[in-house]
This record gives sequence, structure tokens and C-alpha cells, in this order.
Amino acid sequence: PGDIIATCLGKSTYARCGVAVNVTPLEPGWRGYLTIEVHNSSDSDVYVYTNEGIAQLLFFRGNRPEVNYSDRAGKYQGQQRSITLPKV
Repeated sequence: PGDIIATCLGKSTYARCGVAVNVTPLEPGWRGYLTIEVHNSSDSDVYVYTNEGIAQLLFFRGNRPEVNYSDRAGKYQGQQRSITLPKV
């Protein structure tokens, strides 16, 4: 929706093991498949298991911006369900 922004935070269980999760904010008007970066900043092996949850999304409702991600034709709009390399 045009009045919703979301951010992603890594779960503390994995953060305590050195696993960092990075996602840029999900801007109003953006649609597509979310890409996350998962990084092991420790010297130890860390196992991440299926369906265990490494991050959570927090959604916030605010005022509609004058120009949203869709209006700006953002370069990741409509991102497909595959690995998307940076569009620099």
C-alpha cells in the first residue's frame, strides 16, 4: 500500500551467533520479491535451518508520500523470485 513502509530486523538468537541480516527499507509503492543479505560475522560455522526464522518485518503506516517507489520507477520494482544482482 502507498501508506506503508517496512523494515527488517534480524532475530536475536542468530545475532548472538554472529549472523547479520540486512534488508533496505521496503518503501511505499514497492512490490516484488524481497532480497535479504545474510552474513556470518563470526569465525565459527553457523547453521541456519529451514522454517526457523532469521528475521522479522516491521510494518508502519504513515502519511502517503508525494512520490512513492512505483512513481519513481525504482530499479527493483517488480523484482522476480530469483537472485537479483545489484543494479548500479
